[in-house]
Amino acid sequence: MSTDDEDATFYAGIAAQVTEHRVARGLSQRELAELCGTTQSAIARLESGSRPPKIDTLLRVAAALDCRLEVAFHARTSLPGRTP
Repeated sequence: MSTDDEDATFYAGIAAQVTEHRVARGLSQRELAELCGTTQSAIARLESGSRPPKIDTLLRVAAALDCRLEVAFHARTSLPGRTP
């Protein structure tokens, strides 16, 4: 899988989680946008997964959805003498 494909899959995963949590809370995109201090179109772009979200936007969305945002780094390759 190419880096572009990996990125697209990653963004789509974020988009799906945002949509899932928004719908579970019974919020429209406009209502979530108001809670985040952004626009409905910005939430729509985030939920489309077509572009990389900014971390500050994700933090505001997570707070509005009463979720904890987690970021993790995972080695893609192993270093000599180490396992990933």
